[in-house]
Amino acid sequence: MTTADPYVLRLKRASTPRQKVGTTAWYIAVIAVSITTVFPLIWTIVTSLKPEGEILSSSLQIWPDQPTLENYVKAWTSVPFGRYFFNSTFLAIAGVVLNIFFGSLAGYAFARLRFRGKRVLFGTLLSSLMIPGIVTMVPTFLVLRRFPFAGGNDFFGQGGMGFINSYWAIILPGAAGAFAVFFMRQFFASMPEELAEAARIDGASEFRIFAQIYMPLAKAGAAVLGILTFQAGWNSFMWPLIVLSDRDMLTVQVGLAAFKTEHTTDYGPLMAGTVIVSLPVLLIFVLAQRYIIEGVAHVGSK
Repeated sequence: MTTADPYVLRLKRASTPRQKVGTTAWYIAVIAVSITTVFPLIWTIVTSLKPEGEILSSSLQIWPDQPTLENYVKAWTSVPFGRYFFNSTFLAIAGVVLNIFFGSLAGYAFARLRFRGKRVLFGTLLSSLMIPGIVTMVPTFLVLRRFPFAGGNDFFGQGGMGFINSYWAIILPGAAGAFAVFFMRQFFASMPEELAEAARIDGASEFRIFAQIYMPLAKAGAAVLGILTFQAGWNSFMWPLIVLSDRDMLTVQVGLAAFKTEHTTDYGPLMAGTVIVSLPVLLIFVLAQRYIIEGVAHVGSK
């Protein structure tokens, strides 16, 4: 190997003092961010394994002196965690199915159909993404509360509770999110128009073109959307807390509040419950992070 070899020249250029300082600073920043990000998770796991007497006396100790699984047993048995898991799983899966279906339908319409006012409607839809969710909570609650012929309401939305304190209060507001429509629209817009034209010549209906031609080609995008929707639904706390009052309908995130009272907090079971609740989302993210990155990159390239 000669000194003029390009690989040797790159090594020499990479070993300059300025680049060494930059590389060192980059590694220091990455390590600092990693510690800041990972340490709360490690602390939660360690605290969940500590006996009650060690939690406050040695809160920053990396490993408990007497590790125990008692907090996990107490977290699962002191509250109906199994029921909460069922509620969260059902609501998250229902949100995934409806968000993919309606988001794909609307995305296909915006990408492939021609109709008056399409640009204005799509621009309005995108602008809704800039409105914080906290702003729309009260109007959404009133609409669900006053919905005609639901929950004992009459035609004018009076006399009952509407969809409040029911699974529909969680499912309906997120059944067709603006992000889902935009996300799927980008996938459909990247597909060739000739596929639809050939199908129309053969007499296929528009819904058949969507369901049998374009939707199978957008399965990757639908999978990414489903993962993101599941994570959002599983981690939702504020909205279920507002619209659900029946204890048997609470989600796992709201159920964790049972370990905190006005005067005391049962930190051991609370941390154990937090670890249990975090496992499904962490598992899905670890297994599907490659698809999430590819899907977001595909959308961003359009």
